[in-house]
Amino acid sequence: MSISSSLNAGVAGLAANATRLATISDNIANSGTYGYKRAAADFESMVINQSRAAGVYSAGGVRAQTIRLIDERGSLVATANSLDLAVSGRGMLPVVPAVSLDNGTNGQQLMMTTTGAFRTDAEGVLRTESGLVLLGWPASADGTIPTMPRDTVSGLQPVVIHTNQMVGDPTTAIGLGVNLPAEDTEVGASGDAKPLSIEYFGNLGTSETLGITFTPTVPAAPATDPSNQWTMLITDSAQGGAVIGEYTLTFDDSRGTGGTLASVATVSGGAYDPATGTLALGVAGGPLDLTIGTIGGTGGMTQLAGSFGTTSITKDGSPVGNLTAVEVDENGYVRATYDTGSIRTLYQIPLVDVPNVNGLTALNNQTFQISPTSGAFFLWDAGDGPTGAVVGYARESSTTDIAAELTSLIQTQRAYSSNAKVIQTVDEMLQETTNIKR
Repeated sequence: MSISSSLNAGVAGLAANATRLATISDNIANSGTYGYKRAAADFESMVINQSRAAGVYSAGGVRAQTIRLIDERGSLVATANSLDLAVSGRGMLPVVPAVSLDNGTNGQQLMMTTTGAFRTDAEGVLRTESGLVLLGWPASADGTIPTMPRDTVSGLQPVVIHTNQMVGDPTTAIGLGVNLPAEDTEVGASGDAKPLSIEYFGNLGTSETLGITFTPTVPAAPATDPSNQWTMLITDSAQGGAVIGEYTLTFDDSRGTGGTLASVATVSGGAYDPATGTLALGVAGGPLDLTIGTIGGTGGMTQLAGSFGTTSITKDGSPVGNLTAVEVDENGYVRATYDTGSIRTLYQIPLVDVPNVNGLTALNNQTFQISPTSGAFFLWDAGDGPTGAVVGYARESSTTDIAAELTSLIQTQRAYSSNAKVIQTVDEMLQETTNIKR
């Protein structure tokens, strides 16, 4: 009967608008919640099949469908904490609840969020006040990130930063640029040796010294041409001043490449690599590459007229330093800075992405989990593939638009009242029908 279907449609309208009111109230309540994704209610009509031109219409009513608009991104708000993180673009940060750490990351389903204010707890674990622990891939000792699986959480570990940690960065490579005076290899020169010392840092952060002595080869009379040859002797203070390398350097005196290395002969010690211009020195604690220049190259060692002196000395490594700052760059690399000026990569934070972002299951604390409708996850390097960048010193604001929600609130109130009026009218009509019988 049409009048009964009108009553059903009115009741369905009340229920649908009540659902819409619930989403609006949730959005307004979370207008100041960082990382909140607003909910929306869409109405769908329900039609009852009937014969055409039958002269009778039955109201089907309305049905409300709710959706969490996870793919919408709020604006980024600058903060003063380097570990306040947000994602600019697609992708989410991998996290797990702190209570699940005892089971390991393999025993906990991956959770994700688009922003978080992370701080170190008593054990140095990066986590939010709500107990979300940030996950990342740990770096090797040399700062590189090993190859990790991208479709599983097995390689992810909680990011741990000990604020009182001290670190020493050993020296593994030194670049040496020295000019040797060409006059010292001429007939009648004094043949005095030229000393040079270079500091390097051992595996324990100790300060050690490479002692390098350059001794010219002086031709004896009746020779008239300069020898253009030097003997380079290298000692290591960490080994009690023992000789770790002796080399004969011969320089070119031709018009085109005059003053550059013509040959390097190894008397003792590590071999010379002509492709890179390096000497493999066996210093205490491990090998060290000393770059003196390639054959015919303009960089490194030279023999030109003038005084003896260094033109450049470059090296890696640093003495023992205290942690002063930790920051996350746009590629998700967690880097620690020490008071000695050295910077070390500790972790890389990947970004999680799924084919259908809006299909994720929404949980408390602005977190989400994989669902059958979202598709399987994949771990990307930030900035690669479809993902955006990781932004430090920032939080993502709520996607709620207060003005739009208040407008929807007024519309919902009026629609609810209108549906209530329909029910009231139907009730009055049914009452009239009852009165006819009387």
